[in-house]
Amino acid sequence: MISISKASFRAITRSPSAVVFSFGFPLIFILVFGFIGGSGPSVSFALANPGDSNNVVIRNLLRNPLIHLASEPDSISLRRDLEKGRIAAELWVDSSRSAVGFMGYHIRSLTSTATGDKFPILKMALSETIQRIEDRAIPTQYRLVSVSELPPLAGREYTMIDFILPGMLGFSLLSAGIFGVAFLFYNLRQMLVLKRFFATPINRRYIVLGEGISRVLFQLLTAVVIILVGHYVFNFTLVHGLVTFLNMILLSLLGLIIFMGFGFIISSVSKNESSIPPFANLITMPQFLLGGTFFSTQAFPVWLQKVCEIMPLKQLNDALRSIAFEGASITDCGKQLGILMLWGIAVYAVAFKVFKWE
Repeated sequence: MISISKASFRAITRSPSAVVFSFGFPLIFILVFGFIGGSGPSVSFALANPGDSNNVVIRNLLRNPLIHLASEPDSISLRRDLEKGRIAAELWVDSSRSAVGFMGYHIRSLTSTATGDKFPILKMALSETIQRIEDRAIPTQYRLVSVSELPPLAGREYTMIDFILPGMLGFSLLSAGIFGVAFLFYNLRQMLVLKRFFATPINRRYIVLGEGISRVLFQLLTAVVIILVGHYVFNFTLVHGLVTFLNMILLSLLGLIIFMGFGFIISSVSKNESSIPPFANLITMPQFLLGGTFFSTQAFPVWLQKVCEIMPLKQLNDALRSIAFEGASITDCGKQLGILMLWGIAVYAVAFKVFKWE
């Protein structure tokens, strides 16, 4: 079994496609979303009168890192970009002095239905800007309403990498467990390697375990690299440091073992090599889209959220995020572990039933 594990691990490391798919793609996604960070969306607006950029309201508005002033060459281009949703709004700023001597500003805006959530973000930023200006310029005796704020509670900043990295780690384990095992055992069966193994004085379960151990070690090495790069390069949150890291690795091991069961089933039921990708995608794609990899499943309708809850990738992603950011332990993830274990029992029951040596 150890000899088979060593040989299989050496073969994996010498396969460029295995290294690229296991290390390359997850790291590329992590780098992209890590550089995006938690800065939020960027919103642009245009001024009907470019000279208004020196206005006190516009100057203060542009101090917001999310808000940018678009440079439009002419009114036709401005209107075209507005209709296509490239800019949130076109603003006019009129100023006049009030009877009590304060400078007043009237802002008119023109937007379009194509801007989506850009215009609400711009409105919120503009409202905050006006509030700051009024706080500095208007004496408190002229205020009709006063608001006092309690000191904010201390908390950890939840950045985009804290959501994306566990999702990419889970999907990397899912893809490796299904595609890697399915193609591997199909090729070993097709080239009669398993039949030769079966003819040697070795228990059949050690053959499967040997190949499985090599896959597990390689993918856990991938998980270690992904977590460490995310933590030290992009400040991915590991609440309890080494303890959190070890809990994530242990959970990754459980998820990988369960996902490998799908690979065993696909390798056994596939009639030829070209039928493996459709079977594998039939399992991976729904989980990739509905498993909370890139965005929260809270965006889905309630009935679809219930469907998402039964998917093993969704439970693995939720458990990884709870452990990494919230500081939960393995035992705190009882619901997620229970669903994963049920999937493991069901999957390996089918895998033992359909597994073929030739």
